[in-house]
This record gives sequence, C-alpha cells and structure tokens, in this order.
Amino acid sequence: MDMDPTVTRDIVMRLKRARGQLDGVINMIEDERSCGDVVTQLAAVSKALDRAGFKVVANGLQQCWEQGEDAPLTQEELEKLFLSLA
Repeated sequence: MDMDPTVTRDIVMRLKRARGQLDGVINMIEDERSCGDVVTQLAAVSKALDRAGFKVVANGLQQCWEQGEDAPLTQEELEKLFLSLA
C-alpha cells in the first residue's frame, strides 16, 4: 500500500509509542507492580496499536475511494481488515 509520508510518520510514531508502553509494562511486571497499574498500561498499549491499525485501514479506504476500480484492495478485503481490528 502506498502511503503519504505524513501518514506513514504518524503510524510509525504511534507504533513506537506502543513499543515504549509495552517496555514499560514488562518493567512493571518485573518490578512486581500492582495488577491495576499493569492493566492500565496494557490498555494504553492496546489503544495505541488499535489507533495505528485504524490509520492504516483509513489510508486504504482513502486510496480505494480515490482510485475506484484501480484500487489496491477490494471492498471485501478492506472490510476484512477493518473487522480484524474490531
């Protein structure tokens, strides 16, 4: 999928943030932090990953909208991608 550099940068930033949060969760578990703290951070990681995934799918939707029949993905493929995030 061909993405605008701005979109790519945003997705990469979101994924790097999620990676940092996941490293934090691992450290919290190793440091025996409370269950509540760990779950809160896991939720933040999950949300960051979801947002990155939705951004990728949104980019695919935009490309399909703009390219019509020459789109890189069919409607069914886009729907499957979207539902895999839901």
